[in-house]
Amino acid sequence: MNYVEVNFRAYDKHYPLVTFMGSALRGAFGYSLKRVVCVNPSFTCRDCFAKDSCLYYDFFEKINSYHNYRFDIKLDQKEFDFNFFLFDSACDRLPYIISAIHKMLKETGLGRDRRTFEKFTISVSGKTVFDENGFSMPKEFIRSFEVSQYHPNIKLEFITPFRTKKDNRLLKTSPSLELILTSIQNRANQLKNKKIKKLDFTPTYDAVSSHTYFKELTRLSNRQKTKMQFGGIMGEIEYKNIDKKSYELLKLGEIIGIGKQCVFGLGKIKVVDKK
Repeated sequence: MNYVEVNFRAYDKHYPLVTFMGSALRGAFGYSLKRVVCVNPSFTCRDCFAKDSCLYYDFFEKINSYHNYRFDIKLDQKEFDFNFFLFDSACDRLPYIISAIHKMLKETGLGRDRRTFEKFTISVSGKTVFDENGFSMPKEFIRSFEVSQYHPNIKLEFITPFRTKKDNRLLKTSPSLELILTSIQNRANQLKNKKIKKLDFTPTYDAVSSHTYFKELTRLSNRQKTKMQFGGIMGEIEYKNIDKKSYELLKLGEIIGIGKQCVFGLGKIKVVDKK
């Protein structure tokens, strides 16, 4: 799995952050991206002659597909400091992404009042590409996923709601490790346009403790003119003696996210190594 991590940070202590910023960020980003890449004089996607090669269409309009990006956020953030991930084939489109994020912060704005920012930075894989001195793109920015260390004892934190189904119903209780790993594997395969399949190994582990809860969350869909449910599992689970392959899958989940609606920032997890 190849990926690019983009960070954008605005220096405005008075910006009114809300509990869940994923919807506002994705909406403003989409609006800005369309204005960066659209070549259709009518500015409409339906029956567009260029849609097969259009990044905006691929990211926002193409149905029955899994988008090779996601916003990386936390709930109730106190600072305007967010990440954005690109995966595999989308990595080469980074210049368009940087242009769209710049337009989003400088011109489009966020929220109902279209708040823009005067001072902000954009970084790629830890290197600053835009600040008050202008643009400076690095020559190398694509990373390859790899796990250099293995820790059998961990705490798994659900930073944003993990939204998934079990037996065709939205899961509202603590998930099993097998369900979590299957979700990560499925998402990885979907990002690579591969078939979904069962885990090809049997995880070994000891579940030590589970402190999870269902977090209710909603977003307003401007397109559908209705509120959409975004609730999911949050909290933490501790494991001991977890096998190496399971550990590596969980580390992959830190990057690609798990469950549904990852593009909005849902499904953010963190693996905390313990002694």
